[in-house]
Amino acid sequence: VLWSRPHKMECQWKPDEQGLQQILQLLKESQSPDTSTQRSVQQKLEQLNQYPDFNNYLIFVLTKLKTEDEATRSLSGLILKNNVKAHYQNFPNGVSDFIKNECLQNIGDSSPLIRATVGILITTIASKGELQNWPELLPKLCLQLDSEDYNTCEAIHTHTLSDVLSLLSHVSSHQSHAIACVNQFIISRTQALMLHIDPFIENLFALAGDEEPEVRKNVCRALVMLLEVRLDRLLPHMHNIIEYMLQRTQDQDENVALEACEFWLTLAEQPVCKEVLCGHLPKLTPVLVNGMKYSEIDIILLKGDVEEDEAIPDNEQDIRPRFHRSRTVAQQHEGGDSIEEDDDEDDLDDDETISDWNLRKCSAAALDVLANVFRDDLLLHILPLLKELLFHPEWLIKESGILVLGAIAEGCMQGMIPYLPELIPHLVQCLSDKKALVRSITCWTLSRYTHWVVSQPPDIYLKPLMTELLKRILDSNKRVQEAACSAFATLEEEACTELVPYLAYILDTLVFAFGKYQHKNLLILYDAIGTLADSVGHHLNKPVIAQILKKCIHLKKKNLMKPKLLNNNICCLSSVATALQSGFLPYCEPVYQRCVNLVQKTLAQALHQTQPEFYEAPDKDFMIVALDLLSGLAEGLGGNIEQLVARSNILTLMYQCMQDKMPEVRQSSFALLGDLTKACFQHVKPCIANLMPILGTNLNPELISVCNNATWAIGEISIQMGSEMQPYVPMVLQQLVEIINRPNTPKTLLENTAITIGRLGYVCPQEVAPMLQQFIRPWCTSLRNIRDNEEKDSAFRGICTMITVNPGGVVQVKTVIL
Repeated sequence: VLWSRPHKMECQWKPDEQGLQQILQLLKESQSPDTSTQRSVQQKLEQLNQYPDFNNYLIFVLTKLKTEDEATRSLSGLILKNNVKAHYQNFPNGVSDFIKNECLQNIGDSSPLIRATVGILITTIASKGELQNWPELLPKLCLQLDSEDYNTCEAIHTHTLSDVLSLLSHVSSHQSHAIACVNQFIISRTQALMLHIDPFIENLFALAGDEEPEVRKNVCRALVMLLEVRLDRLLPHMHNIIEYMLQRTQDQDENVALEACEFWLTLAEQPVCKEVLCGHLPKLTPVLVNGMKYSEIDIILLKGDVEEDEAIPDNEQDIRPRFHRSRTVAQQHEGGDSIEEDDDEDDLDDDETISDWNLRKCSAAALDVLANVFRDDLLLHILPLLKELLFHPEWLIKESGILVLGAIAEGCMQGMIPYLPELIPHLVQCLSDKKALVRSITCWTLSRYTHWVVSQPPDIYLKPLMTELLKRILDSNKRVQEAACSAFATLEEEACTELVPYLAYILDTLVFAFGKYQHKNLLILYDAIGTLADSVGHHLNKPVIAQILKKCIHLKKKNLMKPKLLNNNICCLSSVATALQSGFLPYCEPVYQRCVNLVQKTLAQALHQTQPEFYEAPDKDFMIVALDLLSGLAEGLGGNIEQLVARSNILTLMYQCMQDKMPEVRQSSFALLGDLTKACFQHVKPCIANLMPILGTNLNPELISVCNNATWAIGEISIQMGSEMQPYVPMVLQQLVEIINRPNTPKTLLENTAITIGRLGYVCPQEVAPMLQQFIRPWCTSLRNIRDNEEKDSAFRGICTMITVNPGGVVQVKTVIL
């Protein structure tokens, strides 16, 4: 593209005609179905981004060229939106001011598509923190709300709050938009609204029975949000509100019913829930249960009439990436488990292929949280319904009953125990139901009761459940395969070494599944194998099982370059390496080299920022999971990894990763540094002078996991360095003391900080002991509950040595008795 740069920016900017025509041509070409043409256009558009004026041309096409087709104008606006998201902070003032002005002037464009595009652009600019630098935005939109032009009112109702209460008495379309507009400002407790909250609530009540579904939906949404922020104003009317929400949860319009159902989820979080809702449970319980049946549209979308689909290839767009949580080093507690700061929540049933959130899921979630509020009191109303549902001849009703049983599992477990000896065998039988949707939901519900199953005699409950779940892993329906794999992973976590007698059978099934599964379910299969390795640990280390596992890992080798599979494959291998320890040696070299290559390739792609035409943008998730697998190898192989490290440039790569802008990359690189320090310090030691300053600068508790892993790595380095650690103590000690005294610091970070301070004092007592009085009390409270191990031992030896050096540091402090 020959680009003629336009004249200098002025208030009344005008485009260069040649440049404008070139951009219009590119926009039209970008709509071509030809992939090579699209790629070429994309490269040219990226080149144009180096000219700030380019964004003026984009807004000009969107708002001024009304003779162009709407698709081209809208595309221009969407490209501008992406530029705002990526580069807005680099826009010159003249460019940003021109864009803002054009947006405000064209919010009421006659085209719905252009109005929507302008609205998206305004929202994107505001999301970049520009509200404070765009003071005219809200006043301008508020004024335009009074416009007689319907297009203008319709376009801005989601962007602002003005004196819209007066609109609530207008026609339904204005009423709906007005309520929706005010709703945007409820959660933030905008003062203008809080001052008029009572008349707003009165108007909501007046519109509660409106014939227009969109009005009822927005009324429900408003009441749900008010429940969270102004419960005090709703309490006097709570009985009537609950009765109203009961009606709306059964509304013929599913969107209205869904909004109303959110009310029960929000109410369950309020301290008054039990008091205000207990009298309504007889009515509410059957309403929620009824909402848990699949709707007709759900069954169509789920292809509920298709029983065997394992041979149908997955659509790539249906395969969701699975998030990899970077490794965080945690201590083991007296109970034997490490503390997790952020536990994953269980998904309420497995309807991932339909809407992310629908009435069925919301009803199930509401029943789940209410079960946790009312506990066994809820069973009085649930059990009569369950008896009818679970044994109903119609599969649709039976399926909803099985979902109900799963939803109440956590909250009503104690009250359900007398019924489980009968219900669990019935559910195991349902795993063989002729309907795939029944089989899949049964897998999920059984997973919610695995804790009880594992506590019973294994031959009566565990073995039959395990056997049937393994059969369902090899089901001919992909949805059932997925549900069974997920349920079996939960069973693995609960049963742990109880599964050891069945390992060969389990692994045979999982290996066979690799030959059956399409792309999406392979992701979950890797999870199941990794969880098995975590659960049975060294029991996996038997020659025959290791050989089976080797086949399992490499059977789909050709698919490992697919991004989503690679993440799960590496996570799986990390668990396997840790479990097998030296038993993983025969497979470690190619795995190790693959991870090193991934890290190196990703770092090389960082050049994308300076030379985007030659380098792809890096996907750092690959690098993170590769670093975590290297940590798993170092932890599992111990000293056996030394030769692999000696023959690679991993320490150079790790040094670069430790300085990456992305916190998750630094987090994983610090974990790897600690593990390599333990496994082969002879290779780490020459780099210490370069590594320690980086660790010191990352002792920032605002980034908890990064700080935690850096702290742990410093402790491991201290033990290896001994007295040679002395020059580096001033780089880290003050920050560590501040962290351990910081209020509301998570347990994991407190514990690792205490251990590292103790270890520093163990090897350099003269340098650390003078600060003893500043940290001794939180030090003692942090470590009193963790399990005795090598780390705790060295930390306690350190504290004893420091007390010898500076006894006055503890004389004045009444420490906690350990």
